[in-house]
Amino acid sequence: MAARSQRTSGSVAMDDYLEQILHLIEAKGYARAVDISKNLGISQASVTNMLRRLDSEGLVKHEKYRGTVLTEQGHHIARAIIERHETLTRFLRLFGLEEETIYRDVEGMEHHVSRPTLAVIRAIADLLEANPRLLQEARAKIDPGT
Repeated sequence: MAARSQRTSGSVAMDDYLEQILHLIEAKGYARAVDISKNLGISQASVTNMLRRLDSEGLVKHEKYRGTVLTEQGHHIARAIIERHETLTRFLRLFGLEEETIYRDVEGMEHHVSRPTLAVIRAIADLLEANPRLLQEARAKIDPGT
């Protein structure tokens, strides 16, 4: 159960679905397979198969033609994934990286960063935000050609 203790589903694909479902519920009040399919760029048949899998794992309740809702456990995991995403994005933005670079890097890191490492990144981001001079010193150490 190490994956659960890391607050993920244990699967990058499942994490992406849970994150997307929560975003849709927050934006529209519901999550339908067609919307998930469109947002993730995946066929509706593949989405339906994953929703069945997530349902069998106890992470969502999926009813054909009615939509999908997160279970308490699914909501907890999705919220943790979004918080990881936001923390990593906030940290990288401190250094003035291009948004596209930040997006690509965060998508790669968010599923693999451990809770202890994320706590370190969050603490450093907090420290740098609270100390503009320190942030300026840190930025000065970065080679612009990197």
